Amino acid sequence: MEAGRCMSAGTRMGLALLALLVTSLLTTSCAAQDSGGELLQQQAAYDVTYYDLQVEVQPSERAIAGTLVAHAVVKSPLEAFVLNLDYRLQVERAWVPSMSGEEERPVTRTDNDNQVWIDLPKMARPGDTLRVAVQYAGSPRNAPNPPWNGGFTWAETPTGAPWIATSCQTAGADLWWPVKDHPSDEPDSMDIRVTVPDTLTAASNGVLKGVQPASASTKTFHWQVSTPINPYGVALNIAPYTAIDTTYASTSGTDVPVTFYALPSDSAKARSALPQFLDHVRFLEETLGAYPFRADKYGIAQTPFKGMEHQTIIAYGNEFRLNGGLGYDAGFDALHFHELAHEWYGNCVTVGDWKDFWIHEGVATYLEALYAETLRGGSGYRAVTSYFRQRMRGGQAIARSEPTSAEDIYGTDIYFKGALVLHTLRSVIGKDALIDVLRTFMAGEADAESPTCRSVTTAEFVQTAEEVSGRQLDGFFSVYLYQEQLPAVAMNRSGNIVTLEWVQTGGAPFDVPVPVEVDGKMRRVEMDGRSGRLDVASGAEVEIDPNREVLMNADARSTP
Repeated sequence: MEAGRCMSAGTRMGLALLALLVTSLLTTSCAAQDSGGELLQQQAAYDVTYYDLQVEVQPSERAIAGTLVAHAVVKSPLEAFVLNLDYRLQVERAWVPSMSGEEERPVTRTDNDNQVWIDLPKMARPGDTLRVAVQYAGSPRNAPNPPWNGGFTWAETPTGAPWIATSCQTAGADLWWPVKDHPSDEPDSMDIRVTVPDTLTAASNGVLKGVQPASASTKTFHWQVSTPINPYGVALNIAPYTAIDTTYASTSGTDVPVTFYALPSDSAKARSALPQFLDHVRFLEETLGAYPFRADKYGIAQTPFKGMEHQTIIAYGNEFRLNGGLGYDAGFDALHFHELAHEWYGNCVTVGDWKDFWIHEGVATYLEALYAETLRGGSGYRAVTSYFRQRMRGGQAIARSEPTSAEDIYGTDIYFKGALVLHTLRSVIGKDALIDVLRTFMAGEADAESPTCRSVTTAEFVQTAEEVSGRQLDGFFSVYLYQEQLPAVAMNRSGNIVTLEWVQTGGAPFDVPVPVEVDGKMRRVEMDGRSGRLDVASGAEVEIDPNREVLMNADARSTP
């Protein structure tokens, strides 16, 4: 049946004759189900408080087998507990642990779906607590293009040893473990036990509580996460790693444990990179507040793909390009910096629906420009924001009003247009105020040294920006986030009077000031509603925003 998802009925043959082909199709070319979107009523009816995940990884078979126990609080009446699990993985059994033992429960899986329905022994009522367990196994999806098109990556080190990593940002954590696959629900804590061949190390999220023999040839790594974690941030990194340990003195006054899990052949490069990486931590702490996961660790795992912001265990595959890695000459390891920035915006502050995903990627991307400015001044900042403009595609709204799946919103514009929206906001309210917005929003109800990790929305970000800046910014964000086309400036000149008007704003009030160069001198034209004017000398040369401080549709801009 699963083979039919990849092949038309007319091309199907006996599965016995095509077993190898089918396995390959199921684990590679078959599409993964999307994550997020409208939350199923049966899943909205409960809130996960804790996950206990045990998984054995079998590199020679490219297979996994595991057990997930979910603890949840019931919010509305519930007859079935629904988790998500990719259809390539089989549910072997499910049960409800209780004081009297394990009561096995009927399991239903909908064809062509990733939903696992587990019947409860009786109706669960609001306020009840539940524990539901699922045992599963199979060959997980091979990541076609990690991390953007994810799953398991089965690679080899230069010496031929297994080198394995997971990535599942948009497709969802259900690619390899049973989970309520929605960004709105993070467990308060989690235990992760990973069994691997005893020649390998399993690096994962949180704190390593211990390593125990599991059999004559395997061992189990027990990781414990003490803070809320988004499901896609849960990760496995498996290789014959060398663990490079140090500590980092946080701005909070505490020492944070640091571990870089590097391939043995690259351990010297990893040690050399750590000072720069710790400089990144320092900058982000000074800009946004203390590193949020000081109770666990700041961890890095060398991976066979580019990178990902897995909480407390950043996936790093930039091959120690310490002067770039994201398509431009940054003068620093931009890949590491970007993924680290997500520890603040993405892992601690997490959107509750992918419709607001620009907050994760736009902020992390913009912070690259701020760091370049710290290293190389205004020229560094302008070079990076210029690169963002080159990469922005445009023609897409980067925020939505209704629940949205990850793949529906994902694209380069949530990175580059998102960053340029913040760049433009800086032009409106000033650099210091913008940093204050980012820092205040990060802290939430707490102070900057103890940020409140939580789910957030675009509306909350707008509210913070308005409160910090003292400006009405509804029109600004409405046009830049929710409108597909960019605004443009129409300029008309009559004698010594130059009139500017914002157009293509969808009728929204839009008072973004416009930088104008007049005979080589910069002036700032305040816009009342959508228009403004300035007096110039006869014959003066006038150019709108030559330094590209404001995001606008230059192709639609009028000239004298």
